[in-house]
Amino acid sequence: MPHTISLIPGDGIGPEVSRAVQQIIEAAGIAIRWEETSAGGDIEITDFMKSPAVLSILKNRVALKGPLATAVATGPPSLNVQLRKALDLYANVRPVENLAGVASRYQNVDMVLIRENTEDLYAGLEHTVVPGVVESLKIITERASTRIARFAFEYARKWGRKRIHAIHKANIMKMSDGLFLTSIRKVAEQYPEIEYQEMIIDNACMQMVLNPCQFDMLLLTNLYGDIMSDLAAGLVGGLGVVPSGNIGETCAIFEAVHGTAPDIAGQGIANPTALLMSAIMMLRHINETQAALDIERALQKVYTQGKNLTRDVGGSATTADFTEAVIRELRT
Repeated sequence: MPHTISLIPGDGIGPEVSRAVQQIIEAAGIAIRWEETSAGGDIEITDFMKSPAVLSILKNRVALKGPLATAVATGPPSLNVQLRKALDLYANVRPVENLAGVASRYQNVDMVLIRENTEDLYAGLEHTVVPGVVESLKIITERASTRIARFAFEYARKWGRKRIHAIHKANIMKMSDGLFLTSIRKVAEQYPEIEYQEMIIDNACMQMVLNPCQFDMLLLTNLYGDIMSDLAAGLVGGLGVVPSGNIGETCAIFEAVHGTAPDIAGQGIANPTALLMSAIMMLRHINETQAALDIERALQKVYTQGKNLTRDVGGSATTADFTEAVIRELRT
């Protein structure tokens, strides 16, 4: 039986890298019926649950998503955030590790960042108190903190991770970040085989730059997770070479988290690596583990050879060149 998976190609280079990933998955021999849909940017906020993307993902339970553009300072709320909230995709999973052939000042980086995805400042509760004064509310609940903690510790147990750092600013935000830590500590007691530590956010950023290899897993609130996951990606080559998954109780979206790159859209030179790596996560999620491993090995081989890499990682290949190289490795 083929899998039915929602596909949101996205904006800018999104459709190009989405097509490349579809071709590679097909070459791996996985039968997927792609249900292509828009993210619903023309849907009013109050009707977002009726958007084509939400309805499609609620039906199919799994989606692959290219990058979506988000206006800065003005315009509607982020569609990325809206999708996570609408589908209760409470856990953002961002594996970060070195990819052979990608220049980096650090080696042997291998960490996973788990980010709570539904609340904190990203709850979007803002209002003008008086002209010139805006208030944003930071929402932290015991329920969400406990849920993401349990997800992180279960992930560590499943994938053989040994240590989790909870990242916080509870020395200043004693109630909100304090509740986050208190909730995690209760969960940590149930997983004695996993080492549990805590680190203040500013020190964690410094420590990550000094020695990223000291981290195995990081557990973070929404804002800290957003910042530190991009910081971690920068240590191994950038957002173009790391995957991302947003996972809930019933649905999951796997996505490229880099920008839409409108300056190169339509030129056929975009790098599909991030979306392909996210698709590998997706295949594991739907229990197509052998195909995930085959594609992962083919991707690593292409990067190790270094002959068909795109411009952003030091090569001169086109999107088609890169895609064909991965497919050739799959077939051999």
